[in-house]
Amino acid sequence: MAVRKNQADLSATERRNFVSAVLELKRLGSYDQFVTTHNAFIMSDTDDGERTGHRSPSFLPWHRRFLLQFEQALQDIDASVTLPYWDWTADRTPESSLWADDFLGGDGRSVDGRVTTGPFAFNGGTWPLNVRVDGRTFLRRSLGDGATELPTRDEVDEVLATPTYDAPPWNSESESFRNYVEGWQGPNLHNRVHVWVGGQMLSGASPNDPVFWLHHCFIDKLWADWQEQHPSASYVPVDAPSGVIGLRDTMKPWNDVTPEDMLDHTKFYTYQ
Repeated sequence: MAVRKNQADLSATERRNFVSAVLELKRLGSYDQFVTTHNAFIMSDTDDGERTGHRSPSFLPWHRRFLLQFEQALQDIDASVTLPYWDWTADRTPESSLWADDFLGGDGRSVDGRVTTGPFAFNGGTWPLNVRVDGRTFLRRSLGDGATELPTRDEVDEVLATPTYDAPPWNSESESFRNYVEGWQGPNLHNRVHVWVGGQMLSGASPNDPVFWLHHCFIDKLWADWQEQHPSASYVPVDAPSGVIGLRDTMKPWNDVTPEDMLDHTKFYTYQ
């Protein structure tokens, strides 16, 4: 059983193994397939009008499946690797441990946002951006420029206290736990972190920045925490209106995965 840990608690060996597996996945070409998938689904609507990965109830189970698939791809390279999470309520500055030169590297330079330190810097030659939303081929960040402050623990606790998973109209206007986590209403957790990091994290190709996985791993942990705090609440809607994924509806791009399949994360992993 995989145990996902706070990135701040990783040993030097665990950090090195995670980075090495990510770089190998990139070298093999598999990493870019994940970027392409996310970019295809971030704007919500598929060809048949269904909202999937964002601005909908399926935001959380869709990303839970997406992270699990990525974690399994890393484990095919190194069975010891699990996804770490970034607790941005505690590690709140560009000097935090995840931005170290031996882990994710640091901020981008002021002139163009280009990351010049760490294993994912363009000058290292191992992290070219092949899935781009503009012509730039290098990883970019602008830590703290777009959002001056990351979400706080008090804001997280406020969201976790919300008793309803989701609510009509099942989109960015919903007053619900899902939408408060995603960030279109309420304290704005998930979206604000993307804006705080900047660079490619502002786009549908956000997995180009490996911090995407650590950020979304923490979002997934918050869902797990909410599930534990509200055992009688669950995913809604069960029977969905047109354009919305119901509890037992399949989520694209997978043909055999439903939100119901993703409710119990302990079948796959636990959190430290």
